[in-house]
Amino acid sequence: MAVRLPRPHRFDVGAAAAGLLGGLLLWGIGLGVRPAGEPIVLFDGRWPLLVPLAVVAGCELLRRAAPRTGLLIGTAALAADLITQGSLVTVLMYTDLMYAAVLYGPPASARRIPWITGLLTVVATVLPFAVWRVPEALLIGVAVGIVTFGPASTGLIVRSHREEAEAARLRAEQTALLAEMDRVQAVTAERSRMARELHDMVANHLSAIAIHSTAALSLDDPATTRQALGVIRENSVAGLSEMRRLIGILRDTGEDAEPAAAPTLDGLGALVDGARANGLDVALETAYGEDLPAPVELAAYRIVQESLTNALKHASKGPVRVTLTRRSHVLRVEVTSTYGDRDAPRAPGSGAGLVGMRERVALLHGTFEAGPERSADGKIWAVRATLPLAEGDLA
Repeated sequence: MAVRLPRPHRFDVGAAAAGLLGGLLLWGIGLGVRPAGEPIVLFDGRWPLLVPLAVVAGCELLRRAAPRTGLLIGTAALAADLITQGSLVTVLMYTDLMYAAVLYGPPASARRIPWITGLLTVVATVLPFAVWRVPEALLIGVAVGIVTFGPASTGLIVRSHREEAEAARLRAEQTALLAEMDRVQAVTAERSRMARELHDMVANHLSAIAIHSTAALSLDDPATTRQALGVIRENSVAGLSEMRRLIGILRDTGEDAEPAAAPTLDGLGALVDGARANGLDVALETAYGEDLPAPVELAAYRIVQESLTNALKHASKGPVRVTLTRRSHVLRVEVTSTYGDRDAPRAPGSGAGLVGMRERVALLHGTFEAGPERSADGKIWAVRATLPLAEGDLA
């Protein structure tokens, strides 16, 4: 099966055409490298030198497509040129073939050709001088070095610079890609954080509003309606305050205005009082001391808040127990409520509450579990989280 060579590059076509025309011009004016009658000239006359000239010009078409093939054929053509009167253009085009073989050839060829030509130059310098014992014999080695070793070394230097530039470009692209991946991950993480904050801050108040507005609409009792409207107003004001705090964080530009501080466990009492006002029978037990890390306090507060919101929407009538205890290097959070076998919740939800709690705990390298279980009081829904107080401490 015949092998088709790639189409020659436009520069290579131009170099071949220019070399051929230049050689024909020198041939036309009768300018050769060696005069007729020298012992080395076996094919006397002007016509024989056109054959090596044409072959080397054709090899110029292969300087990129098949550089090793072009160099091998060009070497044979140069050897044939040596036994004619010779053409300077043939020699010049051969130096370009040597340069291109190192620059565009395979890496193995790029390493071997300079060594081979360097060794050939040394031999061509030492051997003639050792045989003829005349200083002029050293010029043979100089000529061989100029025609072979010089172009090969130049090609190796240019190739090394190109490879270094390509490696630098790839490193820059990789750095840019990693930076973009970090940016995307940071944006995604920030969106997830803000989504959790928005859900945890607003869901509790909106659930209470939905439940009490339903009660106000379904019961024809002015006192009940007034009480429900009072709870709706309180939760609306509280929810609006939380939304303003979140918007303040989003709009914070580092100026004098500071966004409101994130909630801490000191606010658990008010959180439980709000849940009681919404109709939950909540009991709070705490034994965690002081000096808790801020991320742990925020996560524990949000877990209790979301658990109370879920109890308000899903739990049957019964006690809700909130317990926070500190043991060794962990904070344990537990919220239990009467399990409600309801066909539908009392208020609509997104279903993201458990996901948000699990994400918060995972960010602190803790453990989280939630689900129904049996107890002495019957079937309950339990949420348990273990939050390490120091990085690397797991329960």
